[in-house]
Order: sequence, then structure tokens, then C-alpha cells
Amino acid sequence: MIRLLILAFTLGAAWLQTRPALPPLSWAWALPLAFLLVNRAPGRLRAAGLLLLALAAGFLYAAWRAEIRLAEQLPTVWQGRDVVLLGRVLDLPETTPNGARFLFAVETTHTPGVTPPRRIQLAWRGRPGEAVPRIRGGDCLRFSARLYRPHGNVNPGGFDHEAWLLQRGIRASGNVVGAAHPDSTCRPGWRARLDAAREAIRGHLRASLGERPYAGVVRALAVGEQDAIPTAQWTLFRQTGVTHLMSISGLHITLFAALVHALAQALWRRLPGLALRLPARKAGALLGLLAAAAYTALAGFGIPAQRTLYMLAGAALMVFFDRNGGPSRLLAAALLSVVVFDPWAAFAPGFWLSFGAVAALLWAGAGRLRPLPAWRAWLQAQWAVTLALTPALLLLFHEVSLVSPLANAVAIPLISLVAVPASLLAAALPWEAPAILAHAVVALVMAFLEGLARLPQPVFHAAAPGPAALILALLGAALLLLPRGVPGRWLGGFLFLPLFFPRLPAPAPGEVWLTTLDVGQGEAVLLRTAGHSLLYDSGPRYASGEDAGA
Repeated sequence: MIRLLILAFTLGAAWLQTRPALPPLSWAWALPLAFLLVNRAPGRLRAAGLLLLALAAGFLYAAWRAEIRLAEQLPTVWQGRDVVLLGRVLDLPETTPNGARFLFAVETTHTPGVTPPRRIQLAWRGRPGEAVPRIRGGDCLRFSARLYRPHGNVNPGGFDHEAWLLQRGIRASGNVVGAAHPDSTCRPGWRARLDAAREAIRGHLRASLGERPYAGVVRALAVGEQDAIPTAQWTLFRQTGVTHLMSISGLHITLFAALVHALAQALWRRLPGLALRLPARKAGALLGLLAAAAYTALAGFGIPAQRTLYMLAGAALMVFFDRNGGPSRLLAAALLSVVVFDPWAAFAPGFWLSFGAVAALLWAGAGRLRPLPAWRAWLQAQWAVTLALTPALLLLFHEVSLVSPLANAVAIPLISLVAVPASLLAAALPWEAPAILAHAVVALVMAFLEGLARLPQPVFHAAAPGPAALILALLGAALLLLPRGVPGRWLGGFLFLPLFFPRLPAPAPGEVWLTTLDVGQGEAVLLRTAGHSLLYDSGPRYASGEDAGA
């Protein structure tokens, strides 16, 4: 029952993210009274009432957190006006074709009458022919900035920039005006030292790898600098279904924590004095969690890395307090940890894909009388994850990589077990050899992925499925992943059919549909007839190389 309550709480928090306005929080006072009434109800009525209460609790908890974050905003009268700020550069600044882009933690304001948000995103664009001075993580700077409230395009199905900023606590953006001056009056803190250390590691990796083609991937694996990977490489990762491997992802953090956990547990058992004070199982869980926290810090506490850390913390706490439930209980504890710390997790596709993948593996492995050989278990895992995530991938991205199982079967061991440890060694040691080894492994994987991408049809594209097709496909996946011998498994294949043949609204013969797209400028218009589509003006081109139409 506890797992269903956690799932209901999660769905409530996710439901809040779809609402156009926040509900009145006064309804929260009714929850204790409703609990007392429901707790006296008989049997199934009580269970249904508790699930509804958990759904409402998740909804109102997410609303409370959102109200706190939304209250921190730039006053309307200060939009587009220059403000003198003092603070520190957060994370690793990104170099753009005409300047730099970075996060900034505001400490004080030298402009009377304005209190800007504490966390803002800024761009520093140089004049034509003028180079922007190098900005480094952890720098203390004072400058003038022209700030604006968060704003993004509002095309249905497009990237929600405002939601992305809200999830990261960025409540204003703007441009640096004029010059920035170093300052020494910022408060020293652990975050500044961490960002300075990551900056030093990035500089070391740049010097070690120079202009090698996949140096950006190695830096992404070591310090989470995803902006260093060119757009063409991201396209290849997407086509082959290995995007989750080419940065500090949940998989890498989990495997690194598992490695430390296994080593610590084995060594702890050989030290009787320590084992008598703290069981090896608990010591391994604690040290594994600390290793995950260290790797998450090296990633700059990015949102995906934080989610993984919360998941591992929930699992480690169950081990530490002797709550020896099955894997599904560990998954539920991790799910609750993520949603409590980050109610905006529902914004991120990775949240649904990561938990969905683990749930699929648990479902596919349940009910087996004896373990499979290692090679068959590996193939079974790839099949289970691909099958279970296909409906979600079509819903979120409108495409599925057909070569993903083969690509991941080869790339996961090489990247996670060789390239990632080599990248971490390169970050910790002053030698070039580990960085060169990591690059060589990445280059080998890239050659394999490029071969897969040249196949006739590496990616299947389809429209986002409707609710009925999505539910049928998920049921079909659950049937197909049942153990052999269960009658009716083959019916799961038929339940997938509506997913691949969606019925889409289209103009009738003789009609034309006209849609004006929000691209921030110009007049981007989509014209559709019964047999053709025409896009006029694809909008501005971004620093990444893509345009708004893409």
C-alpha cells in the first residue's frame, strides 16, 4: 500500500505542473480532517480514500513549493532597466559565438530601490571585433546588467523555456552592460571553491586533449560541461539512443556509487574492529552515497545529477535503517525522495524515463525461477528497457531509435566502465594519459555509432500518441515482458498497433489551416492542406546552430 501512496503523491505533484494557476493553499487545512474521516472507513473505501488524500497532498505540496519560488521575482518597474550587481559566477560559463553566457548568484545590489532575484542567467555580448574577457566559475564580479522576467515561446509541444528556468530557480535573465570588474568583497563559500575547482579541471582537460574531436564528451563526463559537445554529435547520440551516456548521467553516478559500495563493503569485512561498530552493509551504503555526492558535486549539482543523488539517498536510508524491502520498495523510496526535494521533476523527460526504465527491469525480472546467464540477462535488460520506453519516447520526442538496443549494449560497458573512470582519473591527476585513454574509448564508441546511424532507417518517427493508444501500449509492454509460459503474452503485440498508426487531425480537401508560430520575431507561419505542409520563415538561428523552426 505504501508504494501506491507514494505513486499517488508523485502523480499529484506532477498534476500541479500542468495547471495554469496555483490553487488556494487554504485547502491544505482540510487534509488532516479528511484523513481522520477516511481512516475510519471500512476496507477498500479506506484504501481508495487514502490514495485520493495522497494525490491531494502531492498536489498541494507542489503548489506550496511553487508559490515560494514564484514569489521571488523581478519587480515590473525594473524590467529593461540597468541594475548594478555584485555576486559570484555559478557553474561553468558557456562560451558563445559572440560572447559568453553564465549563471550569477546575486549577493548585493548597488542600485537603490531594487531587490533582484538571487539567481539569474546573464549573457555578455561583446561589440563587433571586441573579445569578451574570460569569465570563470567562482569569480566575484561587479557590473551593470539589464534584467527581464523569464520569458519563452509558447508553441504547443515546443520547449518550455519558462518552466526550465523555474525548475532551476532562475527567476530573471538579462545582459551585462559595459565592463565587469573583479571584486574581492563577495562572501567566501564552498560553492565558489567547488566552481573554481571544476574550472581548473576543465582547463586541465582542455590542455590535455587540445582540439581532439571528442574532447567535449570527455569534459562532459568529467565535469558535466555538456555545452562543449557540438550539435552534430548530439544529433548522432539522439539517433542511436545513447544521449543519456554522454554526460554525467544517472547511470554513471549509480554505477560509480555501486562500485564504491562493493569495494567498501569488501574491505570493511576484512577489518573486524570496524565491522563490529558498523555493519559492512551499512558502511558500504554510506560510502557509496558519499561517492555519489562527490560525483554530483563534480557535475555542478545539475538537476539530473541531483535527482539521481536523491534516489540513491532514499535507497541508502532504507538500508541504513534496516528497512529491507524488495527492489520495488527501494524504487518507491527513491521516487519519494526526488519529488520531495524537487517537485518540478515532472518537467524533465529524464525523470519519467529513468524511473520507467528501472520499473521495466524489475517487472521483466520478476517471477523467474532461476537467474539467466549473464549474456542473456544483458540482452533481456536491453529488450525490456526499449520496449517499455517506446511509448514514452514517442510521447515526449516523437521518435524512437531502432538501433538503440544494439548501441547501448556496446556503448554502456565502454563508456560507463572505462571512459567514465578514466575521465575521473584525468580530473584527479595532473597527467594527460587518463584523458587520452578516455578520448580513445569515446572515439571507438563514436565510430560504432556512426556506422549504426548510416543504416537505412535508424530512427522511427511518429506523432505523439493519444491517451488511449499510450495506455494500450504500456499494457502491451507489460504483457510482452512477462516470463515465458504465461498465456496470452502475444496479445501485447496487438496492443502496440494504435501507437504506430495514430489518427491525426488534418484539413479536409479544399481547406487550408494556418498556424502562426511563436518564434520571438518575424512571421513564421505553417500552412497545411489535405496533402501538403508549407513552413514560411523558420525563425531566428540560435547559438547552438539550430533555428526556431527546428
